[in-house]
Amino acid sequence: MKVMTTTARVLDGVAIAGQIKAEVAAEVKQLAAHGTTPGLAVVLVGHVPASEIYVRSKVKTCGELGIYSEMLTPPESVTTEEMLRIVADLNAREDIDGILIQLPLPKHVDTKRLLEAVSPDKDVDGFHPVNVGRLQSGQPGLAPCTPAGIMEILRRSNLPVAGQNAVVVGRSDIVGKPAAMMLLNASATVTVCHSKTRDLPAVTRGADLLVAAIGRPGFITRDMVKPGATLIDVGINRITDAHEVAGFFPNDTARAATFAKRGSVVVGDIHPEAFPISGAYTPVPGGVGALTIAMLMQNTVTAAKLRRGLKAGKS
Repeated sequence: MKVMTTTARVLDGVAIAGQIKAEVAAEVKQLAAHGTTPGLAVVLVGHVPASEIYVRSKVKTCGELGIYSEMLTPPESVTTEEMLRIVADLNAREDIDGILIQLPLPKHVDTKRLLEAVSPDKDVDGFHPVNVGRLQSGQPGLAPCTPAGIMEILRRSNLPVAGQNAVVVGRSDIVGKPAAMMLLNASATVTVCHSKTRDLPAVTRGADLLVAAIGRPGFITRDMVKPGATLIDVGINRITDAHEVAGFFPNDTARAATFAKRGSVVVGDIHPEAFPISGAYTPVPGGVGALTIAMLMQNTVTAAKLRRGLKAGKS
């Protein structure tokens, strides 16, 4: 019997992020015509190079889309009480619609207490318990950016979710749990896997839609994937060992050149060898990661509308 073969579809996160940013820019213009400019405050504590790069990218994107932004940079020595006063001040400001506290924070700062101090209506990260509850109950609110980006990739790529067997590998509060809830809200049948899951490969092989968010490079291998499944790879893992690079990307001259230049390459939580047997997949880089800042911008505009009693979505 002849075996039919298909080419896996690459889900271009960069292109989808561009669509969302264009839509956000249009919404910002419509709000400006009515005298409203959405505002985002980003709080970056101390000097963490990776965080500084990420925050600068967020601020730059705000400027490109017409969103007002402020970056607050308290010192590494800042106390929890001092941070709470900063948050209280931002909560009270009418020109600030979104508050983002860049993580991780120094160990001496009470991160949980601080995140819960942010007004739920300005919580553009979607981490506040009130917004978690709103997500679970299907009420309008602010959802975590990365899971929201996953749903946008699926929606804009016209990939089925309702009725699909969806498996989420990873149960973090930031990605795994909210992604599972969003898929459930979209009428998928959802299984959440974690370090205590028995016979994980048997579970993942049953997935029509597999979301990998476990933070382990190449953890999901080819034999763990159902042929034709949609693979959503949330992982961004930097590898610096030449043998590992060769194992993940054999005969990939572009990756080899990147490694030679930078001394590292990134790989997702799904082994690249699994992608060819999928029906569709998000690459790393250029997949889910590209959506996170775009969804942050969308959340900021949504917060501005909800705070003013406007319907979220279109102005």
